[in-house]
Parts: sequence; C-alpha cells; structure tokens
Amino acid sequence: MSVPYAEVIGDPIAQSKSPLIHGHWLDRLGIDARYQTCHVKAGELEDYIAARKADPDWRGCNVTMPHKQDIMAFCDRLDPAAKQIGAVNTVVAQADGTLSGFNTDAAGFLEPLSAELKKQHLFRMARIMGTGGAARAIIVALAQHNVTLVLAGRNEAKARALLDELAPNGEHHVASLSHFAQKTDFVFDDREGCFDLVVNASPLGMTGQPPLAFDMSHAPPGSFVYDIVTSPLDTPLLQNARAAGYRTIDGYTMLIGQAAAAFVKFFGQDAPRDDNDAALRAKLMV
Repeated sequence: MSVPYAEVIGDPIAQSKSPLIHGHWLDRLGIDARYQTCHVKAGELEDYIAARKADPDWRGCNVTMPHKQDIMAFCDRLDPAAKQIGAVNTVVAQADGTLSGFNTDAAGFLEPLSAELKKQHLFRMARIMGTGGAARAIIVALAQHNVTLVLAGRNEAKARALLDELAPNGEHHVASLSHFAQKTDFVFDDREGCFDLVVNASPLGMTGQPPLAFDMSHAPPGSFVYDIVTSPLDTPLLQNARAAGYRTIDGYTMLIGQAAAAFVKFFGQDAPRDDNDAALRAKLMV
C-alpha cells in the first residue's frame, strides 16, 4: 500500500535533521506518512522534478543548498515572500499537479521574535553578520518589520548589493566583518523602548569553521543575540553573549520554526509543539 511522503533534497544531504524533525511530528500525530532525504546533485534537478511530479504519493520537498534558487524555475507558482527573497526552500505538490514554491526560512527566523516585534518601539536595529544565502530571508523578514539593518560581510560591495536588491526602501548600512571584531568604546544612548538584534547568518562558528569574531561591545544593552548555526548548537557567540547578560536564540529555533511552516503544507496538520519543542530538541541533541 502506498504511503504519502515528503523529503528534503540537496547536495550534500546526509547531515540534514529534517527527517528527524518531521518524523517526530508524524509519529506524535499518528499520520501514516513518511519524510526522507534525497541526494540531488547539480544538474539532476530537472530529472528529479519530472520523476516526483509523476508520483501521486509525493507531497513535496524541502530544498537546501545548492538548489534554493535553481528550483524556482520548476515552480508553477511562487509565494510572494519566496519571490521577494529570491529563493525557495519548500515545494508543495498541489492537487492539480502543479508545484508551488515557498520560503519558510523567514517565518522560522521571525518566530522567536514575534512577541517582541508586536510591541511598539522607538527604533529597531539589527546587525547581521554574513552575506550568503542564509542572509537573504533574514534581510527581507526584518526589513518588513521596519528594522534598520547593518549588514556586515567580508565584501562590503556585496553587502550593499544585497541590501539594494532585497531592502531598497530603508536607510540601511554596510560594514566589514572585521569592524565588529575589534572592541569599540562607543557609548550607546538609552536603549529603553528600542529593539536591538545581533544575528550570525554566516557559517562562522560552525563545526570545522573558525568562530565568528564579534566583540560584545558592539551589541547595545538589551540586545537579542541570535545565531542560526546548528552544529555546535551552543556557539562561542552565544556563550559570550550569555556571559555578558544578553538574551540569546539558538539555531534549532529557526530550524524547527521553518520546518513547522513546511509541515502543515505537506501533511495538512499543524506540527504538535505543545511542549515548546522540548522532546524534539532532546532528540536533536543526541
């Protein structure tokens, strides 16, 4: 008997935690379906899509590197957010045989900040480290919530081009990564009523990569420090931020949030998160 399924595609893909996450929720809900990985190399995307569109059990796929932009050409419809971000991480097979492309990264990133962003602020600013693919959804998500952005990268021209493309209407700024590595004696004004955020959207701090060099003197009082790296989960940036008294958000938060936004599209039910993801996080930590 056939069973509905969804999957995650990419190259490489073996390291993906998506099957564990979606499998946990499928088990919790008692849904007779499965979620798996599929290794799709560059140049194989067209054949993959043709084969899956012919499979009535296929509900869609999550998309990771290097296919998030190339997959857009195979979608019949693009969600406005995906179109603006310029990347798709969720493809949903519709009942009429067409494919819809979404980007759930923005929603997943914003989820832990939603309560704070519902408040009224005198000013909102985010310092974003990194100008790679992960930064695209973050830039769009924060700009839509009237956050002034400082985008830092090794190449400031690339940072400016990203801001001009994705957030052209704000008074945003660029800086070099090295600027934030050095201690500053800048005295921040009274941050009462302001929203401040520091985001590591780069691979720095990831297993096998050097740590992100960020001196906490660049973080205004009361900032949230958010690192999207998932391995290790407790990065040096988060450790330093906690030691300095800042509020921190780890990479599993965005990972689980974006997966939950995709899960309902694949399987028609909300992901069960009544325990604030405690059981799922315990599985992810093993």
